[in-house]
Amino acid sequence: MALIRTAVTDAPLDLAGEFAGVSNSRADVGAVVTFTGLCRDEDGRLEALELEHYPGMAEAEITRIATLAAERWDVRALTVLHRYGKVKPGEAIVLVVAASSHRHAAFEAAEFVMDFLKTHAPFWKKEHATDGSATGWVEARITDDEAEARWSKDA
Repeated sequence: MALIRTAVTDAPLDLAGEFAGVSNSRADVGAVVTFTGLCRDEDGRLEALELEHYPGMAEAEITRIATLAAERWDVRALTVLHRYGKVKPGEAIVLVVAASSHRHAAFEAAEFVMDFLKTHAPFWKKEHATDGSATGWVEARITDDEAEARWSKDA
């Protein structure tokens, strides 16, 4: 059974600490795959990205997605952390750490988690421009839906 840890936080993510915690979680771990989603500066026009979430529901959905991944792939440990609040360019927004005996399961589990987070987790992004202009909410992208849909074809 996989060790699953999920959290939604307004604090900066401890990338090195989370990697160490997962990689040292079990003796049968032979591969650790990490994905870190960072806030981009959008060619210097973005001061910050503000993430809002639906408290309670966001945590439950992230846990549901992580559990689906752990049921589908032979992972030993899976950590999924997501930030909310204002995030500055270069800061981490999301972290997925998947550990397994072999690399293939870790890679696929991490990719699956990200594809489902983008389409199912109740987070909304609002851009804050460096010049103070109103930029508004970020729209969902069709490419995210396409990425998520490919997993149902594999089922």
